Amino acid sequence: MRKASLERKTKETDIKLTLDLDGSGKSDIDTGIGFFDHMLQGFAKHGFFDLNVNIKGDLNVDGHHTVEDCGIVLGNAIKEAVGDKKGICRYGSFILPMDEALVLCAVDLCGRPYLNFNYDFNVPMVGDLDTQLINEFFYAVSYSGAMNIHFKILDGANAHHIIEAMFKAFAKALDNAVSYDERIKDVLSTKGTI
Repeated sequence: MRKASLERKTKETDIKLTLDLDGSGKSDIDTGIGFFDHMLQGFAKHGFFDLNVNIKGDLNVDGHHTVEDCGIVLGNAIKEAVGDKKGICRYGSFILPMDEALVLCAVDLCGRPYLNFNYDFNVPMVGDLDTQLINEFFYAVSYSGAMNIHFKILDGANAHHIIEAMFKAFAKALDNAVSYDERIKDVLSTKGTI
């Protein structure tokens, strides 16, 4: 049972999140930011993760704390749910097309945080989501989840398409990384631990 159920409460956000890595793609998402909800729904659906997220954030300030703190909690949930990593593929990658956009995402559940993402969106907002927060979200996931995440925007002009392709490519890459391979008897590392 690779599941996690976490709560995090600060003066800025109150988050309840549950994740099942071996789900079917069901989600119940309410962050208060419509486009962000849509991205998390796509992440769940395309990764075959069951994901429930409820956030009460200080959206009267802006979306930063809500999005960043969601990344922190989601990363922690992934780390907890994946457990000791015995038998999993560890690595995953996916190149995902969405109309004119083409995005590559690669992940390594190595126990070391690192985000490689360098892209300037051509608009400040998509719906009610500040595009600068995309980097903040994935940075938080990487660090709290102790994983490498690499994104390359190979093509694209529409920020909505690029961001959606990022979330879906991350879902597919993570699904690959947490999948079991019967040839892997322990952890996939010459060190014997990851």
